Amino acid sequence: MQEGTMELMWRTSPMSGGNAHYVEALYEQYLVDPNAVPDEWRNYFDRLPHPDGSPAQDVPLGPIRDQFYQFGKRRLNGHAGTVETSGENKKQVKVLQLINAYRFRGHQQADIDPLNLRARVEVPDLELSFHQLTNADLDTPFQTGSLFLGKDVAPLKEIVEVLEKTYCRSIGCEFMHIVDTEEKRWLQQRFESVRSKPKFSKEVRRHVLERLTAAEGLENYLASKYPGTKRFGLEGGESFIPMMDEVIQRAGGYGTKEVVIGMAHRGRLNLLINILGKSPSELIEEFDGKKVNEQGSGDVKYHQGFSSNVMTPGGEVHLALAFNPSHLEIVAPVVEGSVRARQDRRDDTDGTKVLPISIHGDASMAGQGVVMETLQMSQTRAYRTGGTLHVVINNQVGFTTSHPLDTRSTEYCTDIAKMIQAPIFHVNGDDPDAVLHATQVAVDYRHQFKRDVVIDLVCYRRRGHNEADEPSGTQPMMYEKIKKHKSSREIYARRLVKEGLVSEDDTKEMMEKYRDDLQAGNHVANALVKEPNTSLFVNWTPYLGHEWTGDADTSIDMKRMQQLAARMCTIPDGIQVQRQVAKIYEDRRKMQAGGMAVNWGFAETLAYATLLDQGHGVRITGQDVGRGTFSHRHAVVHNQKDGSTYVPLEHIAEDQPRFTIHDSFLSEEAVLAFEYGYATTTPKALVIWEAQFGDFANGAQVVIDQFISSGESKWGRLCGLTMLLPHGYEGQGPEHSSARLERYLQLCAEHNMQVCVPTTPAQIFHLLRRQVIRPLRKPLIVMSPKSLLRHKEAVSSLEELANGKFQMVLADQGKLEAEKVKRVVLCAGKVYYDLAAYRAENERDDTAIVRIEQLYPFPKEELYEALKEYTNLEQVVWCQEEPLNQGAWYQSQHHMRVVADMLKNGMGRELKFAGRPASAAPAAGYMSVHTEQQRQLVNDAFNA
Repeated sequence: MQEGTMELMWRTSPMSGGNAHYVEALYEQYLVDPNAVPDEWRNYFDRLPHPDGSPAQDVPLGPIRDQFYQFGKRRLNGHAGTVETSGENKKQVKVLQLINAYRFRGHQQADIDPLNLRARVEVPDLELSFHQLTNADLDTPFQTGSLFLGKDVAPLKEIVEVLEKTYCRSIGCEFMHIVDTEEKRWLQQRFESVRSKPKFSKEVRRHVLERLTAAEGLENYLASKYPGTKRFGLEGGESFIPMMDEVIQRAGGYGTKEVVIGMAHRGRLNLLINILGKSPSELIEEFDGKKVNEQGSGDVKYHQGFSSNVMTPGGEVHLALAFNPSHLEIVAPVVEGSVRARQDRRDDTDGTKVLPISIHGDASMAGQGVVMETLQMSQTRAYRTGGTLHVVINNQVGFTTSHPLDTRSTEYCTDIAKMIQAPIFHVNGDDPDAVLHATQVAVDYRHQFKRDVVIDLVCYRRRGHNEADEPSGTQPMMYEKIKKHKSSREIYARRLVKEGLVSEDDTKEMMEKYRDDLQAGNHVANALVKEPNTSLFVNWTPYLGHEWTGDADTSIDMKRMQQLAARMCTIPDGIQVQRQVAKIYEDRRKMQAGGMAVNWGFAETLAYATLLDQGHGVRITGQDVGRGTFSHRHAVVHNQKDGSTYVPLEHIAEDQPRFTIHDSFLSEEAVLAFEYGYATTTPKALVIWEAQFGDFANGAQVVIDQFISSGESKWGRLCGLTMLLPHGYEGQGPEHSSARLERYLQLCAEHNMQVCVPTTPAQIFHLLRRQVIRPLRKPLIVMSPKSLLRHKEAVSSLEELANGKFQMVLADQGKLEAEKVKRVVLCAGKVYYDLAAYRAENERDDTAIVRIEQLYPFPKEELYEALKEYTNLEQVVWCQEEPLNQGAWYQSQHHMRVVADMLKNGMGRELKFAGRPASAAPAAGYMSVHTEQQRQLVNDAFNA
């Protein structure tokens, strides 16, 4: 602990001033027995930072601070007590090994299953005999080592009792896989000091009962009103609601301003009503089948998102529940992206102000690969969010027909989290006090260490996979037990009545009041803010209600553009640039001065510079984005002297918006989902994900299908995400040729997204600028080039960048006499340059070549304008590199026919195809076959 930090803590703490003597006395009690002080003070003391060394001798210490430092020093450096018994050394070591064994494996003997169906494995490590100890040693005092017992020496029986209570009751702790000693000591102290069972006040426990009553009350109400209707109820896992209530309130106390939640179906409606404060009357309308959304297809009620504000001890907190499809865990990386965007907006670099919560099912957490991908990104530069709180609603059965032996190969469904050294707390859902304690420790851990933490809420599912399912057909033994099992609320209520904290009448009154509020349509969430602070929301107003338009003023003053180009080409002295990269930057300086034609890398990078200059942030991630897969971008310069990096686009102006560019880890699904989440929360920025090769996006197809293409229709979620997908047939085989253009076109409808195939540097310059400058937020799918990045013909002028715009159709660039043109070849992408080369070589002045640069929304009017001058047309041909059954042909030919029919001689029926024959694979694997196919399709375009 640094002295300045301790002094600041002391000055701003209620432990100083007139309260000091009182608090000192409380603190001394806490050091001996944490349960002896009120829970609010225990929570405060729990969160005090622990020292990592002794204070300087010349710093005056009050009694409480002196105690604090002595307490921490003993724990860190070992206890100084001695035990004077013969042969103690050997047994002392064995006792310390026994203590460690409980920390490592006590969870395997913990009472975490409400149904008591879980077969506890035998753990020899927890037996005295395993450590060469016997019952005769139980009364022998031993040093307690680092055990948080409140004293240095204790009889072995007391040590064992403490270990049993701490690690083998309602909470099973897994944290010894963590390599950081400070984190392990912190967790040991939190659990061992209170034996994993702190004493909560009467008010706290009554509040927990009230929240349990709410959780059960909603399910009972819906079950009676809509029997057999799917709702994926929370029965059996009701402790989830007081858990989430505590998470939000405790996080708010730490200064959290936003909480973003991702979860699948089970318990979602309960969370919406009892935590987020959705109106019960709205939910009833959805159950009655009334259309809530004015536009789009809508979605089922247990996929819907929601947002609201609640009041906490630290002020108002904005809650957002992410929309998600039935692909369960895919929402997790979307949440992370949304959280990172909110943190960037708040300059929340350590994640204090925005908290992500991912709520999992047991089978999906163990079974779905995106969970691993999301965990893997948690500490990377591009994707870290300061730690995620993971909650598993563990039904112990997954989906109804599964057998536990078939759902995973690991002991716990949460074992995947060990790979990032996340602590895992398995807790019995029928012990709400234990749930509350595990929740508090989890929130505190995340706040303290900014790392992921997992709560495994072990519960059960009173009904089947859904309310129309009969689970006993495949799970007879489990559901025989469940039929006889009391609910968590009833068990807890009886406990509180027995302890004299509430009466039977109190519990009945809680239930009746909740049901009355539901029937009246009243909000039933605690601390809901009726007039929320709108500054906590992202303002989407400027982007709402715009009809589709392809036009936008993307021009820029030439002088200003050249100034920005000079800045993006400037590399400070002292940075030794690699030889080929130095040549790229030297050429860019010539382009900036007008001495060379503009290539793709220059135009693309300049588009980012101009957007930054106009106040738009830019974020780019993907594999190899720093340099570009094909080494065209080099937005990140690597110093050859020391390996440090320099990003010129971060230095366009002193007060510029954020420019972020990071190479991603080797994932497509989680990374694309993350960027979708980021883009849905950051409307003003240009957010880009680039695939290493376009067909690598295949690994993220669920994100494309369920979010990018349909999110607006289902949920009204606008998104301006841009996907750059390298596409083009270069003879590199089936997996490095096609970005599967046909898949995106198949998903296009209702102006849901844009699919473009730019072929010049000026086109990509204006296309990227249009994506942000135009107040329309639609996903942009770009079939970006590979060989065109350096093609000698694929160049533009500075004037085209400064004064042009994105042209959805590029008319023929040759100097043809319109009346001589008998054939028009329509195409998109790289094949244009092959067609142009053929025409020049064969002097075919009877054939015009027209490029369709935007395939969706299809530019019918612009295409007609490009064709109408050819009054003597005899044939229109569509030429593509892709096989007949792929590419744009099947999805776009009807649009081309409509335009061709608009011509004077009605050419729609004469539209022909030139391309590769239908194929199961996207491309040929042999260069000789590729070359012959390419030659043939170009020849067919002119001579078919």
